[in-house]
Amino acid sequence: MSHFSTLRTKITDVEILKDSLRSLGISVKTNADVRGYNGQRVRADLVAVLEGEYDLGWTRNTEGTYDLIADLWGVAKKHNQTELINAINQKYAVNKTLAEVKRPGLQNANVKLVLQK
Repeated sequence: MSHFSTLRTKITDVEILKDSLRSLGISVKTNADVRGYNGQRVRADLVAVLEGEYDLGWTRNTEGTYDLIADLWGVAKKHNQTELINAINQKYAVNKTLAEVKRPGLQNANVKLVLQK
């Protein structure tokens, strides 16, 4: 029986996700295995290699967004999974917004990015 959970996300840009993970100090692998309970593994497009025996992975779905795949119980043994996933999502959202602002046509827009904690 698999212990992996799959969660829908709004993530659409794997390169920005990679950069976001790296800026949080998390190692990244592409087309790699997500480690789970008792040595179980599942393939993912992008893997965040976490400290300990468990990882987070993302796989592109048919809608073009990336699903998060993880053994959440295992991740929670070593990490506060809510804080970790929130930090990743927040970093991704900021980086995605900054990338969008740099697109042609928006360069002269008067944009002020306010981050709230």
